[in-house]
Amino acid sequence: MSEEAVRYDGSHIQVLEGWEAIRKRPGMYVGSTGERGLHELVYEVAGRAVNDVLAGRADSVEVALMPDGGVRVTDDGPGIPVEAAGDVGGGPGLEALLTRPHAGAEPGGRHSVPMSRFGTGLCVTNALSSRLTAEVRRAGVRWVQEYVRGVALTPPTVAGPPTGTGTTIAFWPDVDIFGTATQCSYAVLAEHFRELAFLNRCMDISLIDERTPGPSRPVRFHSPGGARDFVVFLDEKRGAPATPVTPAHSDVIGFEWEDVRMAGTVEVALRWCGSGEERVEGFANSWPTPDGGTHAEGFRDGVAAAVNAYARQRRLLTSADPDLGADRIGKGLTAVVSVKLDRPEFYGATNGRLGGAVVRACVAEAVRDRLSAWLEQTPEQAAALIGRIVRGPRGG
Repeated sequence: MSEEAVRYDGSHIQVLEGWEAIRKRPGMYVGSTGERGLHELVYEVAGRAVNDVLAGRADSVEVALMPDGGVRVTDDGPGIPVEAAGDVGGGPGLEALLTRPHAGAEPGGRHSVPMSRFGTGLCVTNALSSRLTAEVRRAGVRWVQEYVRGVALTPPTVAGPPTGTGTTIAFWPDVDIFGTATQCSYAVLAEHFRELAFLNRCMDISLIDERTPGPSRPVRFHSPGGARDFVVFLDEKRGAPATPVTPAHSDVIGFEWEDVRMAGTVEVALRWCGSGEERVEGFANSWPTPDGGTHAEGFRDGVAAAVNAYARQRRLLTSADPDLGADRIGKGLTAVVSVKLDRPEFYGATNGRLGGAVVRACVAEAVRDRLSAWLEQTPEQAAALIGRIVRGPRGG
């Protein structure tokens, strides 16, 4: 053992707090000092506004990528409470959100969206930005405040009457932290916001890229069709422009179901196409689960049960035939399986795989019953679809 190790005592412990800790170890708070971490800054700010929309406190959110490398997030909610105005209740105030980790952390459960993998709050974005400005439009007053590298230059200041209500946070990622990676990817942000809109029908979020020459127009992500729209979008991506996919049935099958046993809801949409590999996209509380889990397993259980029962009922399979396997049933299938749970259980720190045996049973039952009902109610589409699945590898 070295002499240095022998002499180690409490004086060697370095305690970092607040913005100093975040700037000292940025990777612990946003994952990296590259593009991925840069987008986490956006998600931390947008997450608060998005959850105001989900809670019915706001109608829309706009995220703007500014020409000078800054990002501006605006919502039309009631405005963050301002301590200087004597606001109490209704959640943490502006300065608390911008200076304390986990202040106003996203609520858990099915009624919120975890925009960031880290969920440490606005103060992380503030600490890792060379500059941040906040404008709050609340109770007939417009408040402004500016920070530099996490430190307030002034208290919140009254700046005249507002136009409407809401909050605007603008920030400029610090080049000392992120180096040259201080330009957000429009494509990455657009994909994330589009996904959120598909999974949450009430979501209304716009993205505008002001960095491009000429007039800029926001792209709005809003999807009243929910998971059904998501399946159509995925099928369009599956086929090249010159060779679009051909649906095997005209309907996108979809339903939503609440089950108290799993303390949550499931939304499913699915459609078979004439060719292609199976694509099942799973989500838990609007969080992608690329490693699958019990919701995806329950979905496959339910589809297999409904398809095999229909095939035997219509004598497309004989008593001597084995059940149709996953390879046949899944050929050409596109599906979205989204569960929203009060108490989701995940495997691993990255939340990439959902657990919970009861989730599998509940999703399987819901899918079996609803898909069986669709097969009975649309006999022509059902006969063509199940016949195609039965013929599968034999009939091409």
